Amino acid sequence: MPIFSYFCKKNRDIMRYNELWRKLYDKGYPEGEAKAVTRMLLTDKYGMTTADMLCEEIETFTDADTLTADIEALMAFTPVQYVVGKAWFADRLFIVRPGCLIPRPETEELCRWVYDSHVHASIQDILDIGTGSGCIAVTLSLLFPEATVDAWDISDDAIAIAKENILIHNANVRVHKCDALNPPFDIGKYDVIVSNPPYICHRESHEMDVNVLQYEPHLALFVPDDDALMFYRSIAHYASKALRQGGELYFEINPLYATELQDMLITIGFTSVEIRGDQFGKKRFIKAIKKK
Repeated sequence: MPIFSYFCKKNRDIMRYNELWRKLYDKGYPEGEAKAVTRMLLTDKYGMTTADMLCEEIETFTDADTLTADIEALMAFTPVQYVVGKAWFADRLFIVRPGCLIPRPETEELCRWVYDSHVHASIQDILDIGTGSGCIAVTLSLLFPEATVDAWDISDDAIAIAKENILIHNANVRVHKCDALNPPFDIGKYDVIVSNPPYICHRESHEMDVNVLQYEPHLALFVPDDDALMFYRSIAHYASKALRQGGELYFEINPLYATELQDMLITIGFTSVEIRGDQFGKKRFIKAIKKK
């Protein structure tokens, strides 16, 4: 069978790599994204290398029906990470399913900030609030192997996914079902608290990509238009008690409310409140220290 005849004789609709990404392009994907998504699917799910794709070396495919279903899902704008079932974060692959938010590259910078702030210091206890896939908690656990990491989420689906990722990466993380809006009463329990809580107002939804809006869990994305800082307020009040003296609170934030959040943290009693931008220049992270 010639190398350019595709996956199997019975399926002539799916052709070469170039024809696969063009199917997505014809559905409305930008060309660069169509190519990247197709490469991610073929690489992370089907094990093809870039050389395989460029040379049309497609004989490794054995299940044309599955690939057909995957391409159709992508044509319906299902996020490629959900189609593959995995997402990269901090150079590691994490299981993802529709029950959890897909990890973003900018969130890696939040973990890096925590690491850079404590690379020469000892951390005993870390809390990740709203853990989702567990990507932050697992990454921090592996960066600080001597620390104990707790991870909270309210979603049973997210908790199940996080537990899978903890097991896969052999991380020292304990997962708890806990509502960030109704946290327990803890005193001096943690050295670091990190959170990437829901922060998108519903009025911003018209600016979002369809694959995010239609498929990722709204529970992990949205807050009411009239109370954009509801999670930050609750977590900050909890952290003001639960952190040890000199402990640090880290947030990923909505750039629209960076100044308002900074003022709120100062009012609650935190010091050295610092805002940082992400790789796109947007105000994306904030750090605050509990007074000693």
